[in-house]
Amino acid sequence: MEFHDAANFLLDLRRFALRPGTDATRELLAELGDPQEGLDCVQIAGSNGKGSTARMVERTLREAGLDVGLYTSPHLDDVRERIQVNGRKIPEADLVEFVESIEAYVTDRGAEGSSPTLFETLTAMAFWEFDRHDVDVAVIEVGIGGKLDATSVIDPVASAVTAVTLEHTGILGDTTEEIARDMAHVAPADRPLVTGAEGDALAAAEEVAGDVVRVTGAYADGGGTDDADVSVEYRGREGLEGAVTLAGPDWRVETRLPLLGAHQAANAGVAAALCRQVADVDEATLARGLRNAHWPGRFEVMGRDPLIVLDGAHNPGGIERVAETLDEFDYDELHVVAGAMVDKDLREMAGHLPADHVVACQPDVDRAEADDVVARAFADATDAEVETRADAAGAFDVAREAADENDCVLVTGSLYAVAEVRRRWVRPLIEKRLDDVDEAREAITDAHVTDAGAWRMGGKAVHRVVRTRVQPRQASYLKEELLSLGGECAVSGLNEQDREPVDVLLMGTMAQYKRLAEKLDGQPYGLSAFADELRAALSIQQPDASRGYPWEDGTAVMGILNVTPDSFHDGGRYDAREDAVDRAEEMVAAGAAIIDVGGESTRPGADPVPVEEEIDRVVPVIEEVSDLDAMVSIDTRKAEVARAALSAGADVLNDVSGLEDPEMRLVAAEYDAPVVVMHSIEAPVDPDTDVHYDDVVGDVIDQLRERVLLAEKAGLDRDQIIVDPGIGFGKSAAENFELLGRTHEFASLGCPVLIGHSHKSFLEPAGGEPGDAPDATVAATALAAERGADIVRVHDVERNAAAVNVVDAADDPGSVDG
Repeated sequence: MEFHDAANFLLDLRRFALRPGTDATRELLAELGDPQEGLDCVQIAGSNGKGSTARMVERTLREAGLDVGLYTSPHLDDVRERIQVNGRKIPEADLVEFVESIEAYVTDRGAEGSSPTLFETLTAMAFWEFDRHDVDVAVIEVGIGGKLDATSVIDPVASAVTAVTLEHTGILGDTTEEIARDMAHVAPADRPLVTGAEGDALAAAEEVAGDVVRVTGAYADGGGTDDADVSVEYRGREGLEGAVTLAGPDWRVETRLPLLGAHQAANAGVAAALCRQVADVDEATLARGLRNAHWPGRFEVMGRDPLIVLDGAHNPGGIERVAETLDEFDYDELHVVAGAMVDKDLREMAGHLPADHVVACQPDVDRAEADDVVARAFADATDAEVETRADAAGAFDVAREAADENDCVLVTGSLYAVAEVRRRWVRPLIEKRLDDVDEAREAITDAHVTDAGAWRMGGKAVHRVVRTRVQPRQASYLKEELLSLGGECAVSGLNEQDREPVDVLLMGTMAQYKRLAEKLDGQPYGLSAFADELRAALSIQQPDASRGYPWEDGTAVMGILNVTPDSFHDGGRYDAREDAVDRAEEMVAAGAAIIDVGGESTRPGADPVPVEEEIDRVVPVIEEVSDLDAMVSIDTRKAEVARAALSAGADVLNDVSGLEDPEMRLVAAEYDAPVVVMHSIEAPVDPDTDVHYDDVVGDVIDQLRERVLLAEKAGLDRDQIIVDPGIGFGKSAAENFELLGRTHEFASLGCPVLIGHSHKSFLEPAGGEPGDAPDATVAATALAAERGADIVRVHDVERNAAAVNVVDAADDPGSVDG
């Protein structure tokens, strides 16, 4: 079975309406051998905040060293997002295997009129995947309510009800008390239920759950209560983070959250209490885990001039929290892009927003309310100027065009509207190099196109090929327009789904792409914004935005200067300051444009170096070499070391952990310093870690995309964010060679690309010894440079600089004198 067949089988289950009850889920799990029975699960219910809280719990438990599964809904772009293990989506191969194992059962039940729904089936797939990976803890977000939700087939070891407001009244009850009672049925058997509920809802939850851990202080006036078990103080916004203090009977944490607002502080209190119930989590781990709990589409600030905010609040209580958080920002007029579902109190939602201008839209899902109905609600409840635009992406274009740089544009009302708008920041546009028909057919098949389509279109793809991900109606328009220009567009077999984003492969000449972009300008459904993305991806009519970085004029050589006793290739040779300075001077004379100074090894088995010791190693060297005719980079995963190095004269941050330290991106932005963001499963490397990749390049690009966005939101431009695919970090030899061979595809992220391959063990099959592969390193440097690397990071500068020079000369023979 191919992936598109399996995904279509799953997503077609949406035709069966949501229903209360756990019987269907239990029966499907029994067919799978009851994988949920061996799992320790944390179950989280609530009207608002349960997804954010689940993410906070998952990230904190991972920080504590546990293997953690996470199940949430809905997804923003890819159904696989809903099921994650240690932050990674369920692989396509696992999804196919799951569908193959249940297809006959589900089809048989369908014939009886009792097929499981999509949510019931995904819930079963989550437990199946978590059991296969033997996770230590599975964090489960409830779908609706608690008592009769499909996730309630488990006996959780810890549970929570976040906040309770009126929603889904036709299923859960007409009052907050009835809803709280339903949700409180997630309470574990032998631990108190953790809750942020208040007043009558709290009392109703206690009737069902008995003992509760009460988290109070941030939902109302921020003042806390005397009888709180966990108190929360929200100290306001600091940049793009919220400062919070959380305290329990014998613990206290001060930290900052990437999720803004007093309501998120309360969610953090719930998450902290849950983490302490299920694991030995100290204050430092709590602080770091909560600070790293990024969650897309929840008061996500995407721009500053004007202020652009995406928040998937979907009921009056959630919208009220958004309005409260907006009050922490200074802006002139509020432009709202609003799209909601049919079962919401739209007038009450609208009444909470001080909107000056509203563009109502209809997200591309069956349950979406019509744009004119949303517009009527805002016209009745506000004094705003109200207009409509059918699609969310087009509505955002209208609002953005109307906004001045001191205004705010808010996209809200549902996560579906947010997802459609957010794609302009995260959509992949990956140029493919296809030299023959076989390569073309492989690329088309990888985009989940049917076998027949791949065979028919293979011969048309041997020119400029771009893979991206769009909505089905965008795919139809792109295919029609590109065909009219003489090009071709292969569309994923998932186009049977009318609202799931699909992969497409665009095939054409540069002239055809230029004309396509012109035809897309001004079109609806986000196609106008897509035209700009396409121009940027293919460098069509792009302005010169040079900053004078050495990698802007061709491949720059970064020389490695390890001032450590234990690095894998040259450890101990340059840990004396004088030796390090001499070595730096040699590398610059040999052609290094950047000197990368590192004071901690990331080789397998390396011991961590304390912050002060690392600073003592690197700062004196940086002070000595900062006057050389080269940029200086600091190779560190600690923000304190980075700050000290930049203050001493370093120009670039090289973070092998991919911004794992939440302060790192802020330090880079403060100093306006370029930052290298590397894909890494862990640092130092654990050779026993086994990671499955469906497509190592596509998966690494997918995971780097959100890390790049974190740096961008901190204030860096994409030409200052350097991506490193992490060759040698958590990949097999074959996967490392594939990353090297497809270097050019990383340009799809809109960032410079660094390749770090020097003397690494994956080169041994090509001719080298462990830790010593000079010839293979030079060959890999030439290949990386030829395939678009902006920076190569190497130990032996002279030989590798010569390889880069040969590639440059071959690309521009006229530059060679004589």
